Amino acid sequence: MTLERILVVNVGSSSFKWSALDPNGRQLGGATVSWTPSLEAAGSELERALRTAGRPSAIGHRIVHGGPDFSGPVRLDAAVRGTLERLRVLAARHMTAALACVDACTRLLPEVPQICAFDTAFHATLPEEARTYAVPARWRQALALRRYGFHGLSVAWSVRRTRELLGALPPRIAVCHLGSGCSVTAVLDGQSADTSMGYTPLDGVVMATRAGQLDPGAVLAIAEHLGTGRADVEARLEAECGLLALAGTSDLREVLARRDRGDGAAAGAYRVYVHALLRAIGAASGVLGGLDVLVFTGGAGEHSAPLRADVCAGLAFLGVALDPARNREPGDGDVDLAQPGAPVRVLRVEAREDLEILAAVRHLLD
Repeated sequence: MTLERILVVNVGSSSFKWSALDPNGRQLGGATVSWTPSLEAAGSELERALRTAGRPSAIGHRIVHGGPDFSGPVRLDAAVRGTLERLRVLAARHMTAALACVDACTRLLPEVPQICAFDTAFHATLPEEARTYAVPARWRQALALRRYGFHGLSVAWSVRRTRELLGALPPRIAVCHLGSGCSVTAVLDGQSADTSMGYTPLDGVVMATRAGQLDPGAVLAIAEHLGTGRADVEARLEAECGLLALAGTSDLREVLARRDRGDGAAAGAYRVYVHALLRAIGAASGVLGGLDVLVFTGGAGEHSAPLRADVCAGLAFLGVALDPARNREPGDGDVDLAQPGAPVRVLRVEAREDLEILAAVRHLLD
């Protein structure tokens, strides 16, 4: 089919983001708004997007969890929609938002093909030793228990841009996606070798409102303390932890500003945040057998020079050496921030999940 205008929908539990792109990735329109996910809200936001951008030739959705069923993009049909419904429980808040948009698009534009691109798909290459949990096989089979990994669309774009920026793809890359959700992925020869997030997006490093790695015993104790069901415990772990719990704000910019004004809680929260990143990057480097490239992407990764400087300072033993002046330079765009001659390149890459989704749409339809 001929593609002229592709609508890319990338939603979360609190934000609705859309962009209209031509087949070459040129932006034809887009917006990001706050929302409370529901079928009605999705329909309203999509109608607003269509009034702005016009009728699309195809629609691409970012779907957070593909479970064991989807290791690459797929075209939506009734069978795929049924499988996605079964996967909702694996990332309830994210999946509920995305499926509301899928259903609203089906209602508003029933003849327009929809493509689902999965954040877990990039991590389909995780080796058995990296993805397997040491629990009974009957549990793994009944619950599809394994490490899935997330932020795969962002990581894939970072790998693509690393190749373009450096002229070739170095074998050992650690990609730090640092936004509201945060993860560190070890990429070996262009494929996911390990990643900090696991069965759900709750695992891994400290995030804006998620605690990251927690002892299972701590989760059981929290559930007992709250005395509520799974859904409530999951919602609280999703929305009441992380930087918000430690500093009273989920915004890293505000945490740094308060720290600089002498706020002890903010300073402590920031130290916890950076320590978790150093732990995860160190683990990724161990899996990779060293490090050739360190990539910062996502909102905080792209825009927080102090964060990049502090993380890189903690990784000096690996050969990471940031150019302080280049790191402090304002502006967007993809750039190498490492000191000339340093053995590890340090890249700042703008997150463009929309272009990865566009590539998936073109792969399946063009």
